[in-house]
Amino acid sequence: MSRMRLRSLAFPSLLAAFLLLQGCVVSRAQIRRADAVVAASVDRDIDCHQADHCATPSPLLNAATDALAASTPQDPVNVVTLLNDSEPALAARINLIRAARHSIDVQTYIWDQDDVGKLMLNELIQAARRGVRVRILADQLFSFQEPGLLDQLSRVSSHLQVRLYNPTLHKARTPPLDFAAGILCCFLQFNQRMHNKLLLVDDSIGITGGRNYQDRYFNWDDNFDYVDRDVMVGGPAAREMAASFELFWRHKRAVPLTHLRDVNRRILHDPPPPPWKSPRYQRPARVRQVQQAAEDPQWLQAWLVGPTLRTGKVDYFSDLPAKTDDPDKKHALEFTHRIMRMISGARHEVLLQTPYLVMSRSAQRLFKRLHRRKDPPQIIVSTNSLASTDAFAVYAMSYKHRKRYLKTFGFQIHELKPHAPGPAVDYRLANLSADAMKREVTLRGPARTQHKTVYHLFGSGGSNRPAPLLNSGRRFGLHAKSIVIDDRYAMVGSHNFDPRSDHYNTEAGVIVYDKRFANEVRQSILRDIQPQNAWVIAPRQPAIPVLTDINQAIGTVSAHLPLFDLWPFRYATSYELKPGCQPLRANNPKFYSCYRAVGDFPDVALSPKLIITRLITAFGVGAKGIL
Repeated sequence: MSRMRLRSLAFPSLLAAFLLLQGCVVSRAQIRRADAVVAASVDRDIDCHQADHCATPSPLLNAATDALAASTPQDPVNVVTLLNDSEPALAARINLIRAARHSIDVQTYIWDQDDVGKLMLNELIQAARRGVRVRILADQLFSFQEPGLLDQLSRVSSHLQVRLYNPTLHKARTPPLDFAAGILCCFLQFNQRMHNKLLLVDDSIGITGGRNYQDRYFNWDDNFDYVDRDVMVGGPAAREMAASFELFWRHKRAVPLTHLRDVNRRILHDPPPPPWKSPRYQRPARVRQVQQAAEDPQWLQAWLVGPTLRTGKVDYFSDLPAKTDDPDKKHALEFTHRIMRMISGARHEVLLQTPYLVMSRSAQRLFKRLHRRKDPPQIIVSTNSLASTDAFAVYAMSYKHRKRYLKTFGFQIHELKPHAPGPAVDYRLANLSADAMKREVTLRGPARTQHKTVYHLFGSGGSNRPAPLLNSGRRFGLHAKSIVIDDRYAMVGSHNFDPRSDHYNTEAGVIVYDKRFANEVRQSILRDIQPQNAWVIAPRQPAIPVLTDINQAIGTVSAHLPLFDLWPFRYATSYELKPGCQPLRANNPKFYSCYRAVGDFPDVALSPKLIITRLITAFGVGAKGIL
């Protein structure tokens, strides 16, 4: 047989093998056997026999209970706390888990086995051992990748259940070959992920937003940390959270552990796992600090109870799990459509913060209509630079369409600097001793007001893996997803406002109809776009009129090409405020006298990643939906 003939048969054969592998589901008999093994070996002991399961008193849960008691169907009462800073965001979770009396439901996209992941898992196991019903639903692709750990979790407590959402090839672990197989054999299903984040306690109070369970979402990573945001809501909105979680938990893609091929095999054929032991942490002192803060009344009052707002209507929205079966089902895109309606109703300002500035077609049409109004609202966008992002391929698509964003949509774009001093404040607070953090409260008040102080960069040298930088130091990237409309209401959630969030991932978040809350979110985003924290994206200053016009014309044609967008001279570039000047909009006549151009990719060292970024700009337009 010729070599060409072999090659022609190779791909179909490989694809057939992958399809066969996809069909190798665990038989019902194997599931029954594994279920029987788990039932016979699961730990059924309960550490507490009190009615409240020895719950720790919590002012957070008490406030939610009071809000529910004060609510009527016509006049709901909710308590809302913006969780900008990572230490309060983590302490709030621990406090609520320890305060749970009946149930805890957790939904997430990423669950790593670093300090944050181990801490959260251990706290939930201890709650289950008190007798609290604990359910964990995690997207399979980036959560609990070790079958041995999942075997252990299946038996650690009869009150703990874990399910993985949309597992690749019916397995818990996805090595590189399986990853490729998932793309080749069943791309649409593989590409659809559960991106929701939720922690719900006693169906009374919940936390939702952008944070996953990994060190970098809570400023515990030594090299690269995220600027992120959650919101804690207690009251009737928590009942909406409970209904949403139940839909996902009962959906066919929420797969019990014994149904997973590698976990099932381990349960049936390997020795029983060892008893659960307290985790060994890389930074145990820091873990003890946040655990102590979670039960310190003075700390809780300053950082969580004091900043809490008592308000009325709060809506929790989530795409239905059916979205992953048919992305075109309109009723499944509830959260996405709600966001579009929010933006379309803007009168004078839309403040948008997103890590990925890649707009879906529906979003492009919406912003184009807004900009064509007689008196259009200003659209202020906070997003990542190439130097701050860990998704450089996605950034390339944003870079490709800068002219469209600036001219057609009227965006005012601010890109986060990788060593921005603003986020460094939160990092420092997340790594202070408990006593030092109390002193911060005494001297400057809680975290939501401390951003007005002088910034200092604390951190070790070195840079993260994404793109090498010219300047060393701890890197920060933007991960928060929020919108503020006309200073009237705000949305905080998991939606990235990109094609993936619109059509593939399921997303969730809350809309708070309160001017005070909207102002808190607005001030937080405005901090991130201050000149010391972000570069401004603006048109290049005209140099030689005729040549500039020709360059821009060629660049416009090149940017509209689906392939071969290779023109190196782009319409816009990055600018930095000059000393002694005040911030200005790019359309201000004095802009170029107060800002200096710093290049298309400031602070990025020339590297293969920069070259790849340009190549994706040229050739990657077809990948927008999956990036």
